[in-house]
Amino acid sequence: MSARITMRDVARHVGVSPMTVSRALRDDETVNPKTRAKIKEVADALGYVYDTTAQAFRTNKSGFVAFTLPSLNNANFATTYRDLSNGLAGTPIQLLIGSTNYRVEKEEELIQQLLARNPEAMVLTGGYHTDTTRSLLKRRDIPVIEIWDLPDTPIGHVVGFSNADAMGLVVQHLAQTGRRRLAFVGAAEGADQRGAERRAGAEKAARDLGLPEMAFINCGPAPVSMRHGADAIVELGAGVAKYDALVCVSDPVAFGCLSSCKRLGLSVPDDLAITGFGNFDMSQVSDPRITTVNVNAGQIGHGCADVLRSIFEEGAALAPQVHDVGFNLVPGETS
Repeated sequence: MSARITMRDVARHVGVSPMTVSRALRDDETVNPKTRAKIKEVADALGYVYDTTAQAFRTNKSGFVAFTLPSLNNANFATTYRDLSNGLAGTPIQLLIGSTNYRVEKEEELIQQLLARNPEAMVLTGGYHTDTTRSLLKRRDIPVIEIWDLPDTPIGHVVGFSNADAMGLVVQHLAQTGRRRLAFVGAAEGADQRGAERRAGAEKAARDLGLPEMAFINCGPAPVSMRHGADAIVELGAGVAKYDALVCVSDPVAFGCLSSCKRLGLSVPDDLAITGFGNFDMSQVSDPRITTVNVNAGQIGHGCADVLRSIFEEGAALAPQVHDVGFNLVPGETS
């Protein structure tokens, strides 16, 4: 196995000191531009990778932001990550990602581990956390950005939207089309807080509109997928036709419900309407196209990047920012 290339190797090839190499690789402008370019060229040719560990100890800056996501295979969260990452392009900020699997207890464990690595800021998906998590972040006193929600008591900065109000818009749309007997299709209580907020928003909207009490179809523990939605309708069988509409917690769940309704011989939207949430690609390519809500997942990523840039340009004392990215109904053919 070949020996590990060191900074001294790069310095020897260029004919400068290791300190000069270190400064050049940190883009220190005290090093002549031509010398910097030559050092980087030699470092690339030799396969040298700059080790930031020593710099982190010297400056007490790790150069990374911790980012917790409920899931790594959710298309909307992937979009948020992509646009956040793109928004940080050209900066030295790196993202270190952890998945909570929709569990606040897992988030607490992750945050303890991430804080041990001295992040310069923390991005948390959602606004619901354990008391221990809040205490940990308060004691560390680093910038915190909560995304995908508008919490009542934010820890710091916020970039998101109201899950409850967004789902309330769906119920208003269904009521306007004459639907009255509604059922919410989502995960069991306990884990998916954003899903719980959507259900609460749907139920409130139904009450405000004078509709009958909304039923609840339990798909099982979070995270729920198209398979969970499909199975829930199979279990109900033809009895699902007693509802005018299924208000699904997400587009994947709606797609699963739609597929099972078709197998049961039910016509959508003639026999019952089905709505989703999130404006996933599947909602636009399904047959029929699913009525859904666009929650601007990409704008959440861009907005979070803007806040992070401001934090690093203006310092951690930047006044808390709240960015509501909003939402809009995307009418389809299922309602």
